[in-house]
Amino acid sequence: MLGVLVGMKQEARIIRRFLPDAPIALSNATAAGAVEGAARLVRAGATRLLSFGCAGGLSSSVVPGTVIVADRVVVQDKSYDADIALSRSFGADHARRGGLLHSDSLIETAEEKGRLYDQTRCVAVDMESGAVAQTGKPFAVLRVVCDDSDRNLPPAARDGLKDGAIYLPGLLGSLIKHPRQIPALMELGRDAAAAEKAIALFLETYPPQF
Repeated sequence: MLGVLVGMKQEARIIRRFLPDAPIALSNATAAGAVEGAARLVRAGATRLLSFGCAGGLSSSVVPGTVIVADRVVVQDKSYDADIALSRSFGADHARRGGLLHSDSLIETAEEKGRLYDQTRCVAVDMESGAVAQTGKPFAVLRVVCDDSDRNLPPAARDGLKDGAIYLPGLLGSLIKHPRQIPALMELGRDAAAAEKAIALFLETYPPQF
């Protein structure tokens, strides 16, 4: 049985269209939530795992909308190889390959993204794939880049999220406190929306093969 770990509710809605019978766990974009979500899938009987959703670009070679099927996941200097057959069933032959870095926190600045790329040579980063990789189960990673490697994330990207969804009080409070971030937030929103369309189109074009 395949289990799917995502960070946000919107990501769960997308993958549910293509894997209607697979159990899906939500991390709520927290480190503890990712570990518990992966463990919950294993307890439910999942023998293979998929990490799905958005990722932050670390390399200038990936831009918003780039679909990545990772060949490895790096967690604290340890590398875990993705399952080749499972990766191919999720369109690996048609997607950007490369390493995916796991982080327990949001990577917010272009400076930090550049440093992490120099250290790991991973093309992108997310907050769930490491938890999937560390279960010891065969896994695949299907992610879409939502923000550039040279972008500093606006504060609302952090403050406006809670429990895996948009948190309106936090979003409004952040905008009041930092009104100059509005253009950057709008640009990020446009890129995120385009990324969601890109991953949905990829799944429609290359539906999961089991």
